Amino acid sequence: MMNGALDFHNIHKPPKGEEESDSRFGSLCLGIVSALLTASIIIIIRMSGVLYRQEVNLSEMKMKMEILENRAEILLRDRNDLNWMLGVILTFDLFPVRDFCRENTGCQPCRRGWTLFQHRCYLFHEDGWFTWQEARQLCQDRHADLVVIDNLEEPEFISNRTDFYFDKYHGYWLGLNQTGSSWVWVDGRVDTLGFWMQKPFSFPGKNALLVPNRNPTTSWAKADSEFKNRFICEGKALTRS
Repeated sequence: MMNGALDFHNIHKPPKGEEESDSRFGSLCLGIVSALLTASIIIIIRMSGVLYRQEVNLSEMKMKMEILENRAEILLRDRNDLNWMLGVILTFDLFPVRDFCRENTGCQPCRRGWTLFQHRCYLFHEDGWFTWQEARQLCQDRHADLVVIDNLEEPEFISNRTDFYFDKYHGYWLGLNQTGSSWVWVDGRVDTLGFWMQKPFSFPGKNALLVPNRNPTTSWAKADSEFKNRFICEGKALTRS
């Protein structure tokens, strides 16, 4: 090659110093990027740990809240039960502790000889026969009243615990009597059930009598208040549980 000719292979080649400078700059950039990526990964890992701990704490808080809510419900129920019991006790001038409470078993919802059903106590009085007014007075002497039927389950319960006696005209007095053109329970409510016998007695009256051994929904008879029968008392249970 002639000395004066151009070297086309080296005309665009940067000086050696510039190559080294570019290489160092590239390495520096890669180092910075690597450092940033490493820092980002560390931050992400730490943030993940923080979020995980927060989720754990939140889960624990929810669990504690559920426990507190359950305890609050129990306390509220206990308070309501105690208020119920206090209300029953206050209906007595002198509360008969021995009738409700036994030394070994504690206090029971009903007195001895009474039967529990739906937070109510029932006495099926079968010793002797009484007029409607006499029967009611005997119930009131026990801080109760003649039975009031106010749902569809109660007649079935009563029917299973009453027996036929003497003849087809005798039964158990209910707390239901005629007032004007309406039949009214002793608690003041007008009867809406009307479980009357399809064939009434030939000597009807203004007081309701439950005749046993019949379909519970067709077992009531209209009888004279002076007609003597057995009866059923009803009162609040001491406890609701």
